[in-house]
Amino acid sequence: MASIQKRPDGRWRARYRDEIGKEHARHFARKIDAQRWLDEVTASVVTGTYVDPKAGTITFAQWFTQWAELQIWSRGTRLSAAQALQSVTFADLQMKKIKPSHVQAWVRSMTLPAATRKSGLSPATVKVRYNLVRSAFKGAVADRVIVLDPSDNIKLPRERRPEVAMTIPTTQQVASALKAAPDWFETYIGVCAFAGLRLGEAAGLQVGDVDFLRRTLTVNRQVQGENRKVAEVVTPKHGSERVIFVSARLTEMIARHIEHVGVHGDEQWLFSTGGHLWNRGMAGYYWREVREACGMEDFTIHDLRHFYASALIASGCDVATVQRALGHSLPSITLNTYTHLWPTAEDKTRTAADELMAAVLDGPADFVRTDVQ
Repeated sequence: MASIQKRPDGRWRARYRDEIGKEHARHFARKIDAQRWLDEVTASVVTGTYVDPKAGTITFAQWFTQWAELQIWSRGTRLSAAQALQSVTFADLQMKKIKPSHVQAWVRSMTLPAATRKSGLSPATVKVRYNLVRSAFKGAVADRVIVLDPSDNIKLPRERRPEVAMTIPTTQQVASALKAAPDWFETYIGVCAFAGLRLGEAAGLQVGDVDFLRRTLTVNRQVQGENRKVAEVVTPKHGSERVIFVSARLTEMIARHIEHVGVHGDEQWLFSTGGHLWNRGMAGYYWREVREACGMEDFTIHDLRHFYASALIASGCDVATVQRALGHSLPSITLNTYTHLWPTAEDKTRTAADELMAAVLDGPADFVRTDVQ
């Protein structure tokens, strides 16, 4: 129901009732403007894009907070969401007033140095925060808080190509790291380098996860948290629970660790210090000591996971095999990360041609040519 009436002061009052019966009204100097407004409202109702004008008065911070509370997230994702909200430059703006230029300016601000950092955030971190904020805007559109998503078509900083950004230690460097590591840290490096475990997955290993007879490691938990106060045991990220087939020498390394270093607690944790579970901060601290001792300052513990993946690919493992070993939820993740390590069609063609020529030209030394009469 909509109507237009002329008021005593000469202005025109246009009003309508929305789908729940709530009345909305605006005043105009000209009747034609009032009619145009009602036509726009009617069109939005018909097309299903109608939004209560007062819904968009909520600020972005208020909307993001209430939207985030409804999401089924891991602790790590919630932490990332809190960091994203803290970084936005339009937190106090009303949702209906946020423009694409506001979002673009925020993205740019993350690429610049700030009071708390000497350089801008990495393109990967910017992308994570942007995706969280964009999800909140999409939720606002779906809930009819706003009509359009202002985060659409925003330009993000370019990420470096995997083949340029990825650092993979050599076998000699990994050997040096193992030699430089103290006994209680050597096996931690080993499960990262020879089973491809993530930091938290390695920290979450218990004796019961190791099948010494079948030579497997089972990943069904991880330790999250940057320090002792917030460290907690959680299930692995989606798709990461897996059984890894490992070398007999790795199970022997773990067995020596159990014998000489020992295990901790009733759960028999492989890695713990003074009753505290390992965490990212502790693992990073010990790794920095090791890498400084053997000249590997350019490498992180996560690079040991790349080392493992590159070895699988070099041995001829296909995408599905590498995906399962690394615990990627989708094969596309494996390909996007490591596609540059797989031999190309040109490489395969060249190798096949080399083998063909070798079979023809490099015959047995005692080969005797027989002329056909």
